[in-house]
Amino acid sequence: MSEPIRAVALDVDGVLTDNTFTWGANGEEFKRFSFADVMGISRTRRLDIAFALISGEDSPLVTRFAAKVGIENVYLGCKDKAAALKQFADSVGAPLAAVAFMGNDINDVDAMRISGLAAAPADAHPSAIRVAQVVTVRKGGEGAVREFLDALFLDPAGQA
Repeated sequence: MSEPIRAVALDVDGVLTDNTFTWGANGEEFKRFSFADVMGISRTRRLDIAFALISGEDSPLVTRFAAKVGIENVYLGCKDKAAALKQFADSVGAPLAAVAFMGNDINDVDAMRISGLAAAPADAHPSAIRVAQVVTVRKGGEGAVREFLDALFLDPAGQA
């Protein structure tokens, strides 16, 4: 990593969630997010690190999560995550070398390849793990994002 990371983009399903969803009897969709990841994002945002969510899904649950954690850069229904990552980098004035991306599946690999630092949760698809420079011990939806952010931005005493 030659350039300091100034921005972080995250896939949602399989990174911030456990890669599952549930449908209710009336067709509602439910996803499970980790409060550990919420805390990790919240602490890291205080360091003036820009965040984006880049999701292949167009779900109001992603929008709601973004609002909860204060992420304004949200790309939904995204079929070209590398293009979205470039757009995000441009919007925050950071070169791609200063943008980290955490993904978990085949559709994340192109964005992972062009990011300055690619990460994947422990249970990511092998294609994502192969291109990741960082693979967390934790699984997606179980604090993998927090683990990644803490490793990147906390000093050895655990302070942001």
